[in-house]
Amino acid sequence: MTRRWYTEDMHSIKEIFKKGPGPSSSHTLGPMNAALYMKHQYPQADRWKAELQGSLALTGKGHLTDEILIRTLGENTEVVFNLKASPEHPNTMYITAFQGSDALGTDQFVSIGGGKLEINGVPAASTPEIYPHSTMAAIRLWCKEQDITLDQYVDMVEGPELTAYLEDIMDTMIQSVQDGLKAEGLLPGSLKLKRVAKELHEDALACTDPDEIFHLLLASYAFAASEQNAAGGTVVTAPTMGSCGILPALIYHFIHDRHYKREQLMKGLKVAGLVGNLIQTNATISGAKGGCQAEVGAACAMGSAMIACAAGQSDGQVEYAAEMGLEHHLGLTCDPVGGYVMIPCIERNAMAALRSVDNARLSRHILRVKHERVSFDHVVEAMNITGMKLPMELKESSLGGLAVVIPNEAQEQ
Repeated sequence: MTRRWYTEDMHSIKEIFKKGPGPSSSHTLGPMNAALYMKHQYPQADRWKAELQGSLALTGKGHLTDEILIRTLGENTEVVFNLKASPEHPNTMYITAFQGSDALGTDQFVSIGGGKLEINGVPAASTPEIYPHSTMAAIRLWCKEQDITLDQYVDMVEGPELTAYLEDIMDTMIQSVQDGLKAEGLLPGSLKLKRVAKELHEDALACTDPDEIFHLLLASYAFAASEQNAAGGTVVTAPTMGSCGILPALIYHFIHDRHYKREQLMKGLKVAGLVGNLIQTNATISGAKGGCQAEVGAACAMGSAMIACAAGQSDGQVEYAAEMGLEHHLGLTCDPVGGYVMIPCIERNAMAALRSVDNARLSRHILRVKHERVSFDHVVEAMNITGMKLPMELKESSLGGLAVVIPNEAQEQ
């Protein structure tokens, strides 16, 4: 079989990192972008109807999908939760524009993850397909031939303007942590879940065990950004909002606590974007399509690669760190309690941030003593196959897993 090294089907990593309101890139940011598209297409419209199907209908209330549509389109918007429809893609919606009693037009939108959309069956990418390779193996081979590293490869493809874009992204990530560490009280919604990032951070500062300090600090940062997301604050898809606490926690920790230079983390962020891009291209980053392995698993792979790169590890070690980050999340289900991006999402972000550091550390040492037989591309393929086999109940529908075993009275406390 001839391996296809050169394709042209990966967009800019700017599509992986986007700022926007939480709590969900597929259920909040995507619908917001769809509404903005409709307003541009039908500026004369004075009334709207949005029909949500699949996961958007099942968990749209908890994900604030109806709220973001009404906020973007205006108060004269009817949102219908169609629980009976069985769309081909679980994040499908239709928006109809009206002027008076006349329907101006209806468009179909599929929210494919990370805030990205397919409109009437056509991908709506704001950037062109620019990458000449679409697998890690192909990229690694080309980098070896050119004697460059993965972050240099990203710079070569994207150009100098990417750094300025990612500087703003990094600032927003850091701000999401800082804001979350100051916030107190309850998160919105019927779960009445208490914010814990501030108290967790205070516990870390009062601790005397260096190992425990590290774990508590990093966890508090992940909680902070994730709680901001759950509250509808501004966060960055990395690669989704459901996994938005992992990379910011790592960046904040390594800059503020471990005193890494910002330039080191910027190189790592570029490689993290490349890893996320490969996962989205060859599998999915949508929890409604692939389960939480596609969100937190992908983010852990990205975070593991970022830290390995920032620490100056080889491309082989960076790939191995990313591979471990995704491999050990294979099969992870998306079962948000009450449809909110809170339980188990927030804790999973903290655990994945901690795992990312462990993966980077292991990758530095393990490749010195053995040859790794599982590649990053293998694991991405496995994740895609696993995601297709997961039942719908375990893919962001709140119809299975933790979402159904936690008693209603516990959900409301």
